[in-house]
Parts: sequence; structure tokens; C-alpha cells
Amino acid sequence: MSIPTSNRIEVRLREISQLFNSMDPSPFIDRDLDAAAEEFIVSWARELSHKSELELVIHLSTLPAPDRIAGTEEAVQHYFASRAEITHRELRLLLRRGRTSLIIGLLFLAGCFGLAEVAVPRAPLAYWNEFLKTGLQIVGWVAMWRPLEIFLYEWWPIRSDQRLLERLARMKVRLNLPAA
Repeated sequence: MSIPTSNRIEVRLREISQLFNSMDPSPFIDRDLDAAAEEFIVSWARELSHKSELELVIHLSTLPAPDRIAGTEEAVQHYFASRAEITHRELRLLLRRGRTSLIIGLLFLAGCFGLAEVAVPRAPLAYWNEFLKTGLQIVGWVAMWRPLEIFLYEWWPIRSDQRLLERLARMKVRLNLPAA
């Protein structure tokens, strides 16, 4: 099955080693991608349609070793699969933190409302009592800021990144080799 050109990411390199982090001592299959190469691939993938699979075409100026030719696709897929797993763990941690923050926030909010009803005396200075009561309620609601921020705004960009990395982990990698 041919992948439409619109979902093709093209990279031009002198040699295959430019795709990977030269400081990473790991075996070829476990090697990290170069930061600039990763950023280029990920940013290009963000621009493409989410409805179909991706293909990475690497145009090379020099012919790589045969083992590098065979292992490039697996190395790239392995790298993005690892990044997707890390992002999945970050999302789980964020949601766990959100649940903990929500419980703490609700308890604090309830405490502030209860304190506002019990502790604020019913004295002749009604405006001062109202000021304290409203202040305690506002402080309680402010404590809900973080859990609401997590559940309304923070989780979905991480989930979106995870889905993108999962797509990149499945993408086909094709080497366009120079004529011998």
C-alpha cells in the first residue's frame, strides 16, 4: 500500500549517523535520535493529517553500512515508541496529581466554607463579618485552581503528544540511497 505524499516526512542527510545522537553510546537500535532531527520530524508530523499513517523518507548522500540500512526503521520506531511510553507515564502521573489535588482542594474548600459559617461571629459589624466570610470562600475556591487547571487544560496536550508519538512509532522508514 502506498502512503500518500501528503503524509510523507522527508529528511536530507549526508549520512545516516546524522539522524542519531552521536553522544549516545547505546547500540544502534536503542540509540536516541539527534535532538534537531527529532524536532524536525515531530514538527513536520504535527502539520500532517491525523487520519492516515506516516512515512519517513531519508535521502542520503553517502551509502551506509548494510546493518544500518536494515536497522534504521526499527531504531526510529523504537525511539518514538519509548518516547510515547514516557509521555504516557507523564500523563498518568499528572492525572494522579490532579486527583490528589482535587481531593485536597475539595476538603480545603469545605473547610473554608465551614469556617466562614462557624468562625465568623454574628457581631454588629456586619460588613466586616461579610468581608471575612467572603474572603474565606474566595480562598477556598482559589485552592481549587490547580486541580481544575489540570483537568480542564493540562492533560489534553500531553495526550495529543502521546498519540502523535504513537503514530511516529508506527511510521514506515524508507532510505533513499545514492546511486552506487
